[in-house]
Amino acid sequence: MANQTSQMGGLANIGKIPELKKRILFTLGMLVVYRLGAHIPVPGIDASILAQFFNQAHGSLLGLFDMFSGGALSRLTIFALGIMPYISAAIIIQLMTVVSPTLEQLKKEGEAGRRKITQYTRYGTVGLALFQGFGMAIGLESFSVNGHPVVLDPGMDFRLMTVVTLVTGTVFLMWVGEQITERGIGNGISLIIFSGIVAGLPRAIGSTLELARTGEYSPFTVLALFTVAIAVTGAVVWFERAQRRVTIQYAKRQVGNRMYGGKASFLPLKINTAGVIPPIFASSLILLPATFAQFTKGVDGMAWMGNLAAVMAPGQWLYMALFTLFIVFFCFFYTAIVFNPKETADNLKKNGAFIPGIRPGQRTSDYLDFVLSRITVVGAAYVTLVCLLPQYLISELSVPFYFGGTSLLIVVVVTMDTMAQIQSHLMSHQYEGLMKQARLKRS
Repeated sequence: MANQTSQMGGLANIGKIPELKKRILFTLGMLVVYRLGAHIPVPGIDASILAQFFNQAHGSLLGLFDMFSGGALSRLTIFALGIMPYISAAIIIQLMTVVSPTLEQLKKEGEAGRRKITQYTRYGTVGLALFQGFGMAIGLESFSVNGHPVVLDPGMDFRLMTVVTLVTGTVFLMWVGEQITERGIGNGISLIIFSGIVAGLPRAIGSTLELARTGEYSPFTVLALFTVAIAVTGAVVWFERAQRRVTIQYAKRQVGNRMYGGKASFLPLKINTAGVIPPIFASSLILLPATFAQFTKGVDGMAWMGNLAAVMAPGQWLYMALFTLFIVFFCFFYTAIVFNPKETADNLKKNGAFIPGIRPGQRTSDYLDFVLSRITVVGAAYVTLVCLLPQYLISELSVPFYFGGTSLLIVVVVTMDTMAQIQSHLMSHQYEGLMKQARLKRS
């Protein structure tokens, strides 16, 4: 209770720290720009017919894609592709660093290598956005509702204009995300997805309550739905804070007439080291081919795409199997990227620290790898259950995607990570203040 009170007191001092205030305002400003752009439509589209089409597509992959784009897809705005092409490109580049010696070497070159890999990711983003944008333009020309086409004037001019507009929107979003990460607070890409989901929550809650008012949902069903959402939120908070503490002992050493060291500490290993990355990456990899299939299934000669889109719809066995497989894979893959047991063991050895009962060096590295692998199994199971169990409610009760486990996980984890960064800035400012007071007293 005292810790929470101190945190609340620290958060109240945000306005007193110019740098932190500037970062938060910059982040909010960039998110406002994103939300404004999500309402600028692509020319040549009948908005009313498009809205009717998406109402008919409720519960499909298009609905899931629309959630991640913050409603930009259903309105076909300049940000209709969202940030997913960038995420897909980042996944491909990270996977290639494992098999490509050139990229692996760049990864070890520090800041210069990171910039080169980021440049390759940008190129990949443009390529994937061109692919998706062209498929979307072709698919839109085949969409119609009651004989009324979605595209007012189909043809090569419309396709070219749509591709250029959508690719430009995605590249701009990529730049916005990078700017938020560097000059704002929190992870820019995650915050863009977060703001898109949160922007649709009021409408989703309102539509659910409206269905209860009209009798389509019973009051008990609505109450159970919100109860599940609260329970999932609580489970996410608990697991994200859970950690395995590995005991660390520092060896005693004598410097002059004084003894140093000998104190015990711990190495915290989070159960879910990968955070919100696995469900975002998994969704991105599934949405990339599935959305292309959804938009091109009405094109002549590509009717088989409709069958692919149907079996990869949320709630279907192929979707559930692929989603589970990708989540588990990225939980282990991303954990291996962010935590290196051998490097950690070497750092402990250099600092005169060791794990009681475990020899320093390779034995410590093997032990840390063993412990991390076991808790990652638990973390992967937790993320999978949180993302898939509410999916059953979505498929059975046709509730909005916003009440799914993936969206709740993203919202809760991104909020926790952003608040943790804000508190880190506050703690750093308090430490600097104490150091200044100490210097004044000495002088």
